[in-house]
Parts: sequence; structure tokens; C-alpha cells
Amino acid sequence: MDRAHLADFLRTRRAALQPEDVGIRPGRNRRTPGLRREEVSRLADLSVDYYARLEQPKGPRPSEQALAALARGLRLTLEERDHLFRLGGYLPPAEGPLGDHVNPGMMRVFAGLHDSAALVVNHRAETLLQTDLAIALLGDDSRHSGLDRSLYHRWFTDLSVRAKYLSADHAERSRTLVAHLHQAWLRDGEHSRTDEIVESLLDRSPEFARLWATHPVPAPSCVMERFRHPEVGELELHCQTLLDPDQSQSLLVYTANPGTESAEKLRLLEVVGPQFA
Repeated sequence: MDRAHLADFLRTRRAALQPEDVGIRPGRNRRTPGLRREEVSRLADLSVDYYARLEQPKGPRPSEQALAALARGLRLTLEERDHLFRLGGYLPPAEGPLGDHVNPGMMRVFAGLHDSAALVVNHRAETLLQTDLAIALLGDDSRHSGLDRSLYHRWFTDLSVRAKYLSADHAERSRTLVAHLHQAWLRDGEHSRTDEIVESLLDRSPEFARLWATHPVPAPSCVMERFRHPEVGELELHCQTLLDPDQSQSLLVYTANPGTESAEKLRLLEVVGPQFA
């Protein structure tokens, strides 16, 4: 670990970020350029004291999880993230949970959607980021681990996941999810994490095995999704998608037609908050 250079790298990247880059209103009386330490610690979900000691540099060697969180909080590029890991004494992350790095452009768009039901997912349907409203609508996906990080896996192995959607839509949603997983599997091939998801589902879910054998192809359109929420009841929402093909990630934003009952219920969920998580 190179403590001095790690500290200097963190300071320079913090100074380079402006509040508006991360969805923070700059306000007045900001005496220093860039973000404050407490703002970076909040973005990375680390304590202010812990982050301050990394910059001094006095703190302990950060874990890989802490470095990955700092890379997201500081909106680092993939190359900058790898450099940060090397300064911390680690090899850059390979494919896996720590390798799910969201690029700065996607992070900037996501930061501007803090009042919306928005989330960033990878091509395995593993959630990387969620707004509070998305958690209130869909639940907190950060609590899942292993193969259950993937919605594809949870849909066919955990009946509680289906309870969030109208039962009349379950069959079509199953087909759609299998089609997208098949596309991801063709890209990643055998012996990948995607292949582990497929093999697990073939072993555990007859429904999945039957659909997988049909080789379904994803439809090009974004259909209306109908949810059943325990607090506000049924909602009909459009899912708009922004795709980052370089990193196989998508930004999903759920919206309701203005003036509808679903729009009112979505606003109510902002008040209810992420209690459904």
C-alpha cells in the first residue's frame, strides 16, 4: 500500500469534483474547490473520520469494498478505479461484485434522478445503484448476495419476488426475463457467473428449464409494468432504459402517466419511503 500517494490521489479527485456533478446543490460560502470530505464520505457510505484519516494519511489499509465504494463516490473512471486499487495494494477487480463499476457519465445522470424511481443494473440483472424511491417501490436489492444478486435467479427461486407484480403478468414476465438472461449467457459463455445462474436455475426451476429450451428472444419495446405494492396498491409504470453498451449496464427509470392514479401513488411512495425494502 502506498499511503502517501493514495492520500494525494483521493485529495486531487475530491477537489476535481463539483457539487453539481454528484447532485448536490452548491449553495453559498464554499471556501474550497470541489467536494467536502463529509460529502465524499456520504457518497461512499463511509464515516467522515475514516475517510479523513485516509487523506491525512493515517488510517488503516482500506478494504477492497471500501475502495470500490470510494471509486463510486468519487465518480472515478474505470482506469482511475484500477489505479486506486493498486495504490491500496490490490490487483484491480476482475469480473465479480467488485467489478461492477458504474462509469462517471452514468453516475452523473443517476445523481440527477434522486427524486425518481431509478436504478442501475448490469446485464445479469444485478442491481448496482438504487434511489430511495426505487427501494420504496421494488425493495432494497443491496441485501442480496451470491446468485440471488441477480433478479433472474430470484424470480424463479423466491416466490416473494413475484408478489410485487400482478399475477396475470407473471407468465409473460418469466418469458421476458429468460430471454434477456439467454442474451447475457450468449455474451458471457460457459464458466462465467452468468453460466452459474443458468445452471442453478436449470437444476432448481422446471419453469425456467421449459422456457430456456424455447430460446426466447427479447422484444425491442419497453412494455408497461404493473406492480402490486403493500402500501399503495396497484401501479402501472413505464420503464425507460438508458443503455451503456461498453460496460453492459442499464439505467432504468420508472414513470407514470401524468394525472393518473399511478402517478399519485408514486408520489405517495416518496412520503412512505423505503419501508418496503
